[in-house]
Amino acid sequence: MRRSAATLAAVVALGVGLTGCAKSDPVAGTDEAQTHPVVHAMGTTQVPVHPQRVVVLDTDKIDSALSLGIVPVGAATAGESEGLPTYLGDKVASIKTVGLLTEPDLEAITALKPDLIMGSKFRQEKFYDELSAIAPTVFTEKVGITWKENFLLDGAALGKAQEAKDLLAGYEKRAKEVGTQIGDPAAKKISIVRFRATEIRVYGPESFSGIVMGDIGLGRPERQLLADKDDKRFDKVSPERMSEVDGDVIFVCAFGEKAVAQQAQVTAGNLWKNLSAVKAGKAYTVPDETWMTGIGVTAAGKILDDVQKYLTTA
Repeated sequence: MRRSAATLAAVVALGVGLTGCAKSDPVAGTDEAQTHPVVHAMGTTQVPVHPQRVVVLDTDKIDSALSLGIVPVGAATAGESEGLPTYLGDKVASIKTVGLLTEPDLEAITALKPDLIMGSKFRQEKFYDELSAIAPTVFTEKVGITWKENFLLDGAALGKAQEAKDLLAGYEKRAKEVGTQIGDPAAKKISIVRFRATEIRVYGPESFSGIVMGDIGLGRPERQLLADKDDKRFDKVSPERMSEVDGDVIFVCAFGEKAVAQQAQVTAGNLWKNLSAVKAGKAYTVPDETWMTGIGVTAAGKILDDVQKYLTTA
């Protein structure tokens, strides 16, 4: 299911369109004191037109803010990852960590005196009231499958609605260009495999990286279309069923140190070595923080970089 940036812009038009209805603090009267209503997963919230101290509680929100030129003052981290994502560069150095995605540190957030908090109903719904008591809070509904809609909503909350539309359109244009460079992308069956501490997953067409593959026009192995599953983000595979992760090309990553150790063990075995992609030298290890946890327009661009590197000719 591929949707253009123009279509997605219409999906969040209500939240973005209300931006013009700003109102000023009668005392402060400054541009920074102006607010506008943003419609989101938990209702409607008045947020600053130009937020200055933003706290983000999911990895996609870090990507959203920095992609739009805003450095958050605080960010929650994923449990198995070490600190904040490195693919976003030196800008993350000043960001304070405020707990985990699933367990944000409310005291640490309060101490940062945010004027906007951005999170996800999927991960932090039970904290919404407490967070809203600290600062205006905007939640997106889901993660992954709705990453484009989420980015547009994040842009609206950050006062960067048009910039978000432009960045998303630019990403989609480049994805098509990469597909053209490949020649016949649909003919290549791309397998996406992720090792976690206690399981191995294959990723389907409604995962973040799977959506990027679709935007490029790349084909997927039948097993990873997940046609018989309601949840088409991912499915689990045991080490004994490695044949199910094969494709013309395999992109593989690992989430956390324990997962990296499992990846090393499995990929050293004969079941992995006998995969056709592995025999052909077309199994590539890629960064988990871009392919899996980034879930934003900059991370998507990094995935395009990898595909361009490995699947196009010089």
